[in-house]
Amino acid sequence: MKIVCTKSNLLTGVLTVSKAVPNKTTMSILECILVDATEGNIKLTANDMELGIETVIEGEIVEKGMIALDSKIFSDIVRKLPDNDITIETDSSFKTTITCEKAKFNIIGKSGEDFSYLPEIERNDSVVISQFTLKEIIRQTIFSIADNENNKLMTGELFEIQDDTLKVVSLDGHRISIRKIALKNSYNSKKVVVPGKTLSEVSKILSGDMDKDVNIFFTDKHILFEFNDTVVVSRLIEGEYFKIDQMLSSDYETKIKMNKKELLNCIDRATLLVKEGDKKPVIIDVKDGSMQLKMNSTIGSMDEDIDIDKEGKDLKIGFNPKFLIDALRVIEEEEILIYMVNPKAPCFIKDEKESYIYMILPVNFINVE
Repeated sequence: MKIVCTKSNLLTGVLTVSKAVPNKTTMSILECILVDATEGNIKLTANDMELGIETVIEGEIVEKGMIALDSKIFSDIVRKLPDNDITIETDSSFKTTITCEKAKFNIIGKSGEDFSYLPEIERNDSVVISQFTLKEIIRQTIFSIADNENNKLMTGELFEIQDDTLKVVSLDGHRISIRKIALKNSYNSKKVVVPGKTLSEVSKILSGDMDKDVNIFFTDKHILFEFNDTVVVSRLIEGEYFKIDQMLSSDYETKIKMNKKELLNCIDRATLLVKEGDKKPVIIDVKDGSMQLKMNSTIGSMDEDIDIDKEGKDLKIGFNPKFLIDALRVIEEEEILIYMVNPKAPCFIKDEKESYIYMILPVNFINVE
């Protein structure tokens, strides 16, 4: 094989697919990136058997062929080469020469035939969504997946399609994040759980361009995202997702309308008094026309009042400040609505159309006046 391409094209491709190279594996071939120039284009692929990424880059194929190269060494070499054309040449013993200007590297590759190809996915009936929208939906929900493996379903996000609506849900046992968006077309009902790792990597690769689309294909076991000459294939998480509707309540005793930025900044200030690892709640005291936020810790104490519009009962309730900050940071609206029942029931931050819902469980607090 012999190919020539610009450093920027090659580096973009290598960085894109290397997100699917496993950190630890007993199969050394999975630590490689496959460079495939057998079919008239230059295709780079990485695959850890759960997540696979394939991208096509521009370049010249002087001699067809393929080679599997160690991802870390390959990406480090490409990153440090001069900004010019790079030539990659292999011989029958998999010896690979990478040259750029006066720099020349010789490394040993592996046979491309041993590489684990991405699973074949039939591409019919794709769901189309703009790159911007998909990137935003992931950003607005990914923070509330669980990071431990005790419950596999909590490490993924529910993608549920009904007619022309996509609903994305994540939860970690303490909070739930839900986003609903209208799709351009109507589709058959689908309900799958996509690994958080997959969505996180897809989000990093997406350009976020409003005018560019992502095509999403589903099978019983896999989801495929196709965009910008790139294909991401991932296994789905098997199992029945949680019955979210049973956890959501429209009952409330207290409804608050307030400025989102004021609340976010206030909680942000309160966390200055919390050491990392400390689980100190922010205590919220809701009265007519004002909300008082209090934080007490070993470092000191802070309290601050914010103007609000309130309907219903006065209420005193405690929350993990991080959970409130995570939700408030991804809400775009200037004004938010908060619904609460009592100090032991979940609080809901949602808009009237319920295009987003953030449910947060309160925490017990010792009544410190």
